[in-house]
Amino acid sequence: MAFPAALHDHSACIHAALDAAEAECRRRGARLTDIRRIVLELVWESHRPVGAYALLESLGRLGRSAAPPTVYRALDFLLAHGLIHRVASRNGFIGCPHPGHAHGGQILLCAQCGMAAELDDPALDREIALSAARLGFSVSHQTIEVEGLCPTCRAQAGDTA
Repeated sequence: MAFPAALHDHSACIHAALDAAEAECRRRGARLTDIRRIVLELVWESHRPVGAYALLESLGRLGRSAAPPTVYRALDFLLAHGLIHRVASRNGFIGCPHPGHAHGGQILLCAQCGMAAELDDPALDREIALSAARLGFSVSHQTIEVEGLCPTCRAQAGDTA
């Protein structure tokens, strides 16, 4: 997932993410229930990390009464099935554009506008695993969060580096 371009069709982006999630759940024999689907759609509403309580508020605006455990259970399901990523530094979640594809979590975060993009670099995954192995460590999960400026914010700042 790259940072969205100026003419980004966000409704198509959400539709594609939900279709991919449905396909991945079918492949795994899992159920993307209504509440799970709605929470996933809310996560995909922007390309910024969204927290559980913001999701709860959004559900309320949609007329869906839900308690925090309901949202957390939905998020746990979405995480377990690789449909979202947790962004620890923002205490939030972003949609995964590669469900069903084993990959490390490498997330680029714009310090100015808050946008996030997933970087899927297998060479980086391999290097981390090799470096860890040299120390006798076995990597079971990784998430790397990198903060900087997205292309739009760089352009606005006149940064051409």
